[in-house]
Amino acid sequence: MTTEDAILEALKGVMDPELGLNVVELGMIPEVRLAGTHAIIGVALTIAACPMRTQIEGDVERRVLSLPGVETVEIRTTVMRRAQRATLMERARKNARDNAQQTQVSATTRVIAVASGKGGVGKSTLTANLAVAMASLGLEVGVLDADIWGFSIPRALGATDRIRASEKKLLQPVTAHGVKVISTGLITESEETALMWRGLMLSKALEQFLTQVEWGELDYLLIDMPPGTGDVQMALSRLLPQAEMLVVTTPQLAAQKVAIRVADMARRSFMPILGAVENMSHFECAHGEKYAVFGNGGGTRLSEDLNIPLLGQIPLDPAVVEGQDTGRPVVAYLPANPAAVAITELAEALMRVLPIADAESCVGRLAHIFDNFPPLPEDLLTP
Repeated sequence: MTTEDAILEALKGVMDPELGLNVVELGMIPEVRLAGTHAIIGVALTIAACPMRTQIEGDVERRVLSLPGVETVEIRTTVMRRAQRATLMERARKNARDNAQQTQVSATTRVIAVASGKGGVGKSTLTANLAVAMASLGLEVGVLDADIWGFSIPRALGATDRIRASEKKLLQPVTAHGVKVISTGLITESEETALMWRGLMLSKALEQFLTQVEWGELDYLLIDMPPGTGDVQMALSRLLPQAEMLVVTTPQLAAQKVAIRVADMARRSFMPILGAVENMSHFECAHGEKYAVFGNGGGTRLSEDLNIPLLGQIPLDPAVVEGQDTGRPVVAYLPANPAAVAITELAEALMRVLPIADAESCVGRLAHIFDNFPPLPEDLLTP
């Protein structure tokens, strides 16, 4: 006769079609009971309106009915609690990491995808300045310009050298303002050259930048994402499962609504969202008056809708635009500028939310504990 353990073993053959793991490993089978020839199976779905519900329930029923001694199956479907969903997502991310294609990006590198649902929100300018701000704090930082068609990172950072290959036949990043940079803009003949590539070539270019570039040991890799939720975004979640997302919006309601889409894509790809930043938050005149040129509240609404922290609000400032056009990032050349101060504070906030890997090691934590521990009395230190 079939046992409950045999049923669980059989259910390991039922795969969640979206996550690529079996339902037992994902914790989706909270209950297995046998009452004679009748089997009772609990199935916990991630959401009530799971589009895969019918397929999963059907696969479960067929697997159990195939076992000797089972004549009927009763499936009791429930919805996971938040803690259960968090565990499931961590297992899915671990599976993605374990099966991801090998890249030149170290497993200890913190990867931040700076993303938006639409263009024109200042995402590239923000990425460039964040990278320089982090590098100025003594960190090893790289920037990957994943906006393959609309590259603008080279100009923002004043990077003019061409990408070259090393003796190992790996591509060498260009260094600008202490930041390692890779972009298709450093390969094309000129800044005006149009790249007429189809979607598959875009994801292949991203793959090459991750697998054939000698990044070295980086603390942080910032990825300037193209707007939207297309090929590059999907390829990133597959190639770099350790990546986490910073969502950029402006105060305008339309921008905030579009930003929700890229956040939805991140969550469906099991990419954690670090938080949101509201760019072009306001314009401040010399006499101190603030003007909400693009409306107000977009960042706050995005933060509330997605239940993520609002990590910064960056004012609109002509110096930022001038720095973008001349390759002189405002955080480096005008550090006291209000926008530069806000970006530097955003960089520090990101480093608190996602600290460098060494700071989170067991040894690092022990060192922190002992560094902050009161000194022992002299008599205890005496042999």
